[in-house]
Amino acid sequence: METDLTDVETAIRDLARDFARDVCAPGAAERDREERFPEQIVRKAGELGLMGLLIPEEYGGSFAGNTALSLALIEINRVDASVGVTLSVHASLVSSCLEHWGNDEQKRRYLPRLASGEWLGSYALSETGAGSDAAGLVCKATRDGEGWRIDGTKAWITSGDHADLVLLFARTGPEQGSRGISAFLVETAWPGFAVGKKEPKMGIRSSSTVQLHFDGLKVPDANLLGKLNEGFMVALHTLDGGRIGIACQALGIMEACRDASLAYAGERQQFGKAIGDFQPIQWKLAEMEVRIRAARLLILHAARLKDRGLPHTTDAAAAKLFASQGASYCAKEAIQIHGGAGYCTDYPVERFFRDARITEIYEGTTEIQRLVIARSLRRG
Repeated sequence: METDLTDVETAIRDLARDFARDVCAPGAAERDREERFPEQIVRKAGELGLMGLLIPEEYGGSFAGNTALSLALIEINRVDASVGVTLSVHASLVSSCLEHWGNDEQKRRYLPRLASGEWLGSYALSETGAGSDAAGLVCKATRDGEGWRIDGTKAWITSGDHADLVLLFARTGPEQGSRGISAFLVETAWPGFAVGKKEPKMGIRSSSTVQLHFDGLKVPDANLLGKLNEGFMVALHTLDGGRIGIACQALGIMEACRDASLAYAGERQQFGKAIGDFQPIQWKLAEMEVRIRAARLLILHAARLKDRGLPHTTDAAAAKLFASQGASYCAKEAIQIHGGAGYCTDYPVERFFRDARITEIYEGTTEIQRLVIARSLRRG
């Protein structure tokens, strides 16, 4: 299914596969149980170059592209979706956005640190009253001398308590809705930044999800990303890539569910033979495989379009919609194949089931993806 990969893409996929097996897989269940952030694993990913795949070589990255990143994320999410989403947000939301929208000085200052993994990036758009309606945000940036004063709270922020750089969206104009929003590069070491509540979650529990508080935080003019009052366009453009990243997460979970189910179906004996010999189990496995193959094609197509600079909003939404629903399906059926054992924490499908659910919610819910696709059809 991956016969058109370049040598670089193949090498990165294989590197990520080894990294997932040797570094991420050991202790994944324990980290989930303890809600322990995979700090050393993230650092190792930086050392291997897996955090700089979308960053140009002049800033310390490999600029291998979105297809290469997608292949890497799929492999990592097969063993630990918490590590997967941490790296996806860092690369597809923060690094990619800065590379596309940043000026030369901003790139020189931040991209090398992001590429090496010295710094971790976080993306702060959502608020308690602005989830799917992201344009309803109220976090405010007001003029303060030669910079801006940020006041407000962001919610459900991935890696916010471990990030060094936050891509923050705040209201800078009096207009309501999508107008009057700007993007800022915020260093978390600056006064006025504070981490709030850490969310107790159903899944991806070793990925931290927190509130971020901004109380009179001063941001210099040099850290305005893109044009003033045009930050919502920055957010939407960036989310297209982020949705490909979450589709990769969903696909990784799908493949993990298939692999675990295949192994269990070959071992578990009932009525004198392996349950994998029974047609109902075979049908479940076959349906998983079809959805996995289709999701992979949708994801790689969207990633190729993005790599070529072609429109990919609808394709990213389609990949995210199909893969996330597929993850929910595969996880449900994996539990069913395992029976009572699958409901217990002794088997990893219980974790896969919990991790899968979030893929239909963050970076655009299933319903939002359908809206994006439907609107593209109306436009023709």
